Amino acid sequence: MDPDPGERAVEAEPRPVEPVKTVIDGRVREVHVPALAAVPRSGSLGDIPFDNAREAPGEPVLARKDRDGRWHDVTAARFAAEVLAVAKGLIAEGLREGDRLAIMARTTYEWTLLDFAGWAAGLVTVPIYPTSSALQARWIIQDSGAVACAVEDTAQARIISAERANLPGLAHLWEFDTGAVARLVKAGEHLPDALVHARREARGPDSVATLIYTSGTTGRPKGCVITHANFFAEADNAVALLHPVFRSATTEPASTLLFLPLSHVFGRMVAIGCMRARVRLGHAPSLRTEDLLADLAGFRPTFLLAIPYVLEKVYNTARATAEKMGRAASFDRAARIARRYGETAEGRTPSVRLRAARALYDPLVYRRIRAALGGRVLYVLSGGSPLGRRLAAFYTGAGIEVFEGYGLTETTGASTVTPPTRPRLGTVGWPLPGTAVRIAHDGEVLLGGRHVFAGYWNAPHAAAPGGWLPTGDIGELDEDGYLTITGRKKDLIITSGGKNVAPAPLEDWLRAHPLVGQCMVVGDDRPYIAALITLEPDGLLHWRQMHKKTGVPLGELVHDEALRADLQRAVDEANRLVSRAESIRRFAVLPGQFTEEGGQLTPSLKVRRAAVAREYARQIDALYRAGR
Repeated sequence: MDPDPGERAVEAEPRPVEPVKTVIDGRVREVHVPALAAVPRSGSLGDIPFDNAREAPGEPVLARKDRDGRWHDVTAARFAAEVLAVAKGLIAEGLREGDRLAIMARTTYEWTLLDFAGWAAGLVTVPIYPTSSALQARWIIQDSGAVACAVEDTAQARIISAERANLPGLAHLWEFDTGAVARLVKAGEHLPDALVHARREARGPDSVATLIYTSGTTGRPKGCVITHANFFAEADNAVALLHPVFRSATTEPASTLLFLPLSHVFGRMVAIGCMRARVRLGHAPSLRTEDLLADLAGFRPTFLLAIPYVLEKVYNTARATAEKMGRAASFDRAARIARRYGETAEGRTPSVRLRAARALYDPLVYRRIRAALGGRVLYVLSGGSPLGRRLAAFYTGAGIEVFEGYGLTETTGASTVTPPTRPRLGTVGWPLPGTAVRIAHDGEVLLGGRHVFAGYWNAPHAAAPGGWLPTGDIGELDEDGYLTITGRKKDLIITSGGKNVAPAPLEDWLRAHPLVGQCMVVGDDRPYIAALITLEPDGLLHWRQMHKKTGVPLGELVHDEALRADLQRAVDEANRLVSRAESIRRFAVLPGQFTEEGGQLTPSLKVRRAAVAREYARQIDALYRAGR
């Protein structure tokens, strides 16, 4: 049964720790929030499965889906036994303490199993995005010095096999789909359990846990050295702060279905937090809409980890469905009411009329949104890029509380997050407990805390000087210590008239439109701001159907007056965010998509601006030949 959106935690929710602010020249320049959890003095992430098995052996900590689509719980005792068996296999195959083990797979149970088994065996795990090219995978294996690599399927095995001649240090290549886990278990059967326990007891908080390679918007990816202490500081404080999410989301036990890649620090951190808090965790390897919706319906999580693109897609799909049914006006009214109601979460009491309107649309619209996410979701952790005030307010009003965060690979995930009961829409919240945020004189965001990485692999002196990590992001702290990210320092556009323009707010607003896939604002050393826009396939299909233009070739459609008029209205809405000098004057609609395979996107779906500018230089020049 779909829960009442007002049904909340059965345990008392701790009040967020108040931030300590430093004011300089009348402005908040630094904010620190005291830690809620101490970093352990001993032990490592490899201890977590065994601690869980000792403390709550029968408690479900994971779930696996069988071939028929049914989910089966995995208890703490069973998972610890599997971790032990695989760890013995890794040792039997000759992997020594400190060796690097690469993992290239989608978000699967085997990924998490091998991750914890590697830590139990004293290894350092190295994620590789499952969509990586042969050259990208080769670079990570070469640079990390990985001696073994586990892949998910034959296609990935072929990618690595084709590079074996360039990887003389890679002694093992295992494939999950052909029984690699079972073979590792078999290989280690003869070894005593004590050998694994001795290995993990030798690891401490300051030991290296993983090398996570940045997605590389420019240049080659760099390996971020993340220690066990970094993960403890990050995960334990997140779990303590987000108490209703991890501890007692509803009267149902807390659970989440992870579909973001485990090769990204965001998904990895939440997976570790779930294991640490004994939150039931499932894996969804496929991001195809029909597959993901089926997994959500079968698993029925109480909270989700998502990037804004996913939340935008759910919203836009619901709106398109309403339009097909002739109910677009009703949906738009429901959306406005949800946003107004969501904005009251910032401390205002909703009026009787607003509460009544929201109650009217709950079964008609909002419950359908919640049903698309499995029916039980009350919380979403959003990160990767700014969500925006409009979408955050809508989901809050629809009965799904959004905790927006901000962080880097170098900070083991989130450095700021929306504090429970104290949201401020449009911001990325307060510093995570144990974290400090400082704004430099040029507006750059600096971060500090125990979760900040140990440096870059093969570059031991590359860590931040003075304990502060420069992020490359531009941001502001308001009078209450909430952080707003306004753009990337290196992406700052300076027009020929000397106007500084941060492209992120315009791009984020436009990407929320159902017709827009990706957007890149341009204008550096140009007389005005312009934009390149790609079309969202699902949104375009719906637009074609509604305008009876399904047979028009895409090359012609990008010049269609009706389509451009709809996009112009979206651009006009985005321009309301900025001054005239910062507004988009012209735009080009591209017939193709920005993709990772094409080199325009990183694996975490960030635009490679330099690559796009080179590839579409002719289109950009055309935007300025006949300026308005």
